[in-house]
Amino acid sequence: MADNLRIKDHWQEQRLFLTRVIVTGVVLLLLTGLVIGRLVQLQVAQYETFSAQSQGNRIRVQPVPPIRGLILDRNGEVLAENMPSYQLELVPEQVPDLQDTLARLVDLGLIEAEALEGVRRTIASRRRFDTIAIAERLEEEQVALFAVNRPHFPGVDIRARLARYYRHGPAIAHVLGYMGGIGPEDQARIDRAAYAGTTHIGRSAIERAYEAQLLGTVGREEVLVNAHGRRMQVLGRGPARPGRDLILTIDIETQLAAYEALGGQRGAVVAIDPRNGEVLALVSTPSFDPTALSTGISRRDFLALQENEDRPLFNRALRGQYPPGSTIKPIMGLAGLHYNVVTPGHRMMCRGFYQLPGSRHRFRDWRPQGHGMVDLHESIVQSCDVYFYDLAREMGIERMAAFLQTFGLGGTSGLDIPGEQPGLVPTPAWKRTAFRNPQDQAWFPGETVIAGIGQGYMLTTPLQLAWSTATVAARGVRYRPQLLLGQRDPLSGQVWLSEPELQEPVPVGDAQQWAVVIDAMRDVLHGPRGTARAVGQGALIEIAGKSGTAQVFTVAQDQRYEDLDVPERLRDHALFVAFAPIEAPSIAVAVIVENGESGSRVAAPVARQVIETHLRLGS
Repeated sequence: MADNLRIKDHWQEQRLFLTRVIVTGVVLLLLTGLVIGRLVQLQVAQYETFSAQSQGNRIRVQPVPPIRGLILDRNGEVLAENMPSYQLELVPEQVPDLQDTLARLVDLGLIEAEALEGVRRTIASRRRFDTIAIAERLEEEQVALFAVNRPHFPGVDIRARLARYYRHGPAIAHVLGYMGGIGPEDQARIDRAAYAGTTHIGRSAIERAYEAQLLGTVGREEVLVNAHGRRMQVLGRGPARPGRDLILTIDIETQLAAYEALGGQRGAVVAIDPRNGEVLALVSTPSFDPTALSTGISRRDFLALQENEDRPLFNRALRGQYPPGSTIKPIMGLAGLHYNVVTPGHRMMCRGFYQLPGSRHRFRDWRPQGHGMVDLHESIVQSCDVYFYDLAREMGIERMAAFLQTFGLGGTSGLDIPGEQPGLVPTPAWKRTAFRNPQDQAWFPGETVIAGIGQGYMLTTPLQLAWSTATVAARGVRYRPQLLLGQRDPLSGQVWLSEPELQEPVPVGDAQQWAVVIDAMRDVLHGPRGTARAVGQGALIEIAGKSGTAQVFTVAQDQRYEDLDVPERLRDHALFVAFAPIEAPSIAVAVIVENGESGSRVAAPVARQVIETHLRLGS
């Protein structure tokens, strides 16, 4: 039994205890070293980094949106400027319950219920720390209502921002365009850093085409905020740089004269300086208020604009495609002279209709009894269709199309704002690709005949018609139309002017051929048998012009247009082109009045008013 008893070894127990103490001490020292090392790293090595982050809990760096550049006319009159406006803004990361907050703002009447889904999409597309405008153009009553309820809406505030204001409203809308809130569709195409703090972007026309120049450069400011995120004090500021001011080629007096002369009719006016391509006026009616669209319009009102059958948002000057009608007869006459198809003295009998050899079909003249014996001068002055039917047949569609295209017809002009639609000068090759059925692809002689008076498949826009008229006025010299005259630095006042862009000239070098056509255009208004002689009477300066009528639907051969009970929107379009002064032209104009019926009676007075206003006659 004694053998089974062990004698207690105090020395061994003491060594084991000491070993444990040493191991524990080493572990403690290692852990303490790690803590001290981490403290050194935080307090010394990374002091500035974590100090800045700590400061960020009470100091925020916020973007300062730049002031958008002004837009002026050629004489320095302000067309678009920035005016103070109140808007409701939200920072998502500062809002505890976003959906509840939006619902309560709707209940207060600060956000329209119909706009709520759009607001949600906009918020979802932006970063959580971005400032997002959720309601614009607030009335004073709405501002006061929110001020009372402000404590219940953390992360939401009302700010006074600069909103776009257009002095001449609808009269200039289709030139300047309008602004719109930055939405989900914009996020993929913009530099978010460049738009920090900015809530709007150019949506159309000049505002969109020159967005980069108008925008400016964003600034920054350090703001002291309290625990609720409220601004307490501005600690530092890096100023924003304003956008450049744009100087347009538009002459606002000419623009207003064109707008007033149209009188709200559906139509368009484009005026161009033949000497350099500068657009003096570009009007489309009916129009819209760009200020209302830029500073906030209800969804209901916007839908009303979109659904209006008169299409006020549609830019007829750039996008409206119409048969040019008889307005191309001067160019057709010039083509006949150029290709030696006719001479100035070539005469033919107009009996009121034209027939192709071997055909019984009659192509009617606008004057049923005909014009009698006419030459090129008289056929332009009296707008004889029969003369140009025969000229087109003799010339052929290929040569006719090629010549018209040298005047800018059948394509786009390259104007420096988006949205321009091309015209169409038809050819057999075009028809083969335009139609699917083989039986529709054949080109018929009758299609050449009606193309000779600007009908059939032929289409042009008012802008392209004005451009071709400017080319006639300049005797074949062509400049690309432009709206930007120059840019100005708002800080230094330095101005950069745009250079006119010369195009390939028309291949007609015979001055006598130009003289024959232009003299005939003069007698359209000032000759005893001119179709627009009533408009030319009493004019303070001689104007060269040509009227036109574009059919909206085809009238059967055994019917007369005036005998039909034609709805207003199916009546002929009225067109007129003109330029002045005749010897040294400084303005060329194209006018179209939809369903106006008579170019001489309806469109010509508009052209005269625009020309006389621009030349400051009778003022």
